[in-house]
Amino acid sequence: MASTLMTPGVYIEEKNAFPSSITAVATAVPVFIGYTQKAERNGKSLLHKPTRITSFAEYLEHFGSAFKPKFTLAEPDPKVKQETFRINGKATIVKLNDRNTAYMYNAIRLFYANGGSVCYILSVGEYGDTPDGFDISADDFIGSDSKPNAFTILEKETEPTLIVLPDAIALGEDCYTSIYTQVLNHCAAMQSRFGIFDLVKQLPADTTDAVVGAFREKIGVNFLNYGAAYYPWLKTAIVLPDEVSFENLDASVDLETLLPEPAAALIVKKFKENADPDSHTKKNFHQSLKAASPTYTHVLEEIRALLNELPPSAAMAGIYTTVDNSRGVWKAPANVSVSAVNAPAVNISNEEQKSLNVDIMAGKSINVIRPFPGIGTLVWGARTLDGNSQDWRYINVRRTLIMIEQSVKLATRTYVFEPNDATTWLSLKTMISSFLENLWKQGALAGAAPAQAFDVQVGLGATMTPQDILDGLMLVTVKVALTRPAEFIVITFQQQMQQS
Repeated sequence: MASTLMTPGVYIEEKNAFPSSITAVATAVPVFIGYTQKAERNGKSLLHKPTRITSFAEYLEHFGSAFKPKFTLAEPDPKVKQETFRINGKATIVKLNDRNTAYMYNAIRLFYANGGSVCYILSVGEYGDTPDGFDISADDFIGSDSKPNAFTILEKETEPTLIVLPDAIALGEDCYTSIYTQVLNHCAAMQSRFGIFDLVKQLPADTTDAVVGAFREKIGVNFLNYGAAYYPWLKTAIVLPDEVSFENLDASVDLETLLPEPAAALIVKKFKENADPDSHTKKNFHQSLKAASPTYTHVLEEIRALLNELPPSAAMAGIYTTVDNSRGVWKAPANVSVSAVNAPAVNISNEEQKSLNVDIMAGKSINVIRPFPGIGTLVWGARTLDGNSQDWRYINVRRTLIMIEQSVKLATRTYVFEPNDATTWLSLKTMISSFLENLWKQGALAGAAPAQAFDVQVGLGATMTPQDILDGLMLVTVKVALTRPAEFIVITFQQQMQQS
């Protein structure tokens, strides 16, 4: 309304009838950091630029397709117990060539197969169409004199809440000290993110204790409540049969002498006569070999099985998204089946899981993915790496508090520079209490009544002194009773005497 009324007439003044409110921030927006075939949109580079996508089709458009790895055939080590197959009566294994490891593309597919939605892609390198492979370097993630630090780049993005690094685990155990520790530091500094970690792939010569022990020793002890680790790797069904062909075989593999079927040798010989075959000729050659040689088909299936063995972090990011959307971030992301997975690469028993789930020495819990007959493959663990902490033992507790903190933080910005008096204090307390009461009604907070679920205090004599007000400080104390999962259910049975 005009401050001075001088002209006769009717004036309208509008006033806000409702108090300020808090909207919960998104809780499951992962950022995938790794290598892509390309990184461009409308001719502009997306390298080292976090890019928001909402579908796998969008990923294909901006970041390209899968890397085409090369494999060789080798004789197995007789000292190592491992799965083999026979060609011409000889035990044989399929071996991935050096510099041919790339998990990012299939990890994104696994993410969407498990309910993934919105995510960010941060490409730290392009593999393009390099037939000789490419190098995965820790400097691409943590930066160097000539390369930016991926986590410094992410500091400018506010939406991502999960960090997933499918390609980093290709560095082996060096990934733990050089990259994973930086992820934990970054998440703690941002206070809005949570890391999902993989352990190295367990080879036939390795033991579970050795793999887990190396991870626990090298991950350190700082900010463990901001991350969770999952084990083992998964035998997925992401890579389809028609995605594998003779082009996945190294040039040193001579199919003419390798395949025992006479018809196959003739097909290979005729194909070699074509010095520069086009895509149609290659496709016909592949289809002809599959029809004429069961051995060729078997070799491709072995290659496909290796390609389908993927680290579990991407699947867990999809499961986090599904659970958050269907139940809420306060529901533990466990006792949930993993989609597009045939079985874990290692079958962990109840007895073996004891030392993984509970680490008496340092509390570095490892969440196990296990197969259950007649049920499927389930996530059978819900602990952070800070598994001995009463405050931050469970993933859903850590992530729920992150959601509450960030939601209140964003909504409270409205009150910056407002008068630090009782009117503002009451408005702020009402806003936060209303938000927490809604969470309590949804089941995020424990308690039979709101007073048992949360408590908000702000004001002179309660949280502030006169000196705090002179210094421009408005101090608010929020206490919440978060729900925790029933990890161990104990049912006691006892016989009683007959009553009649």
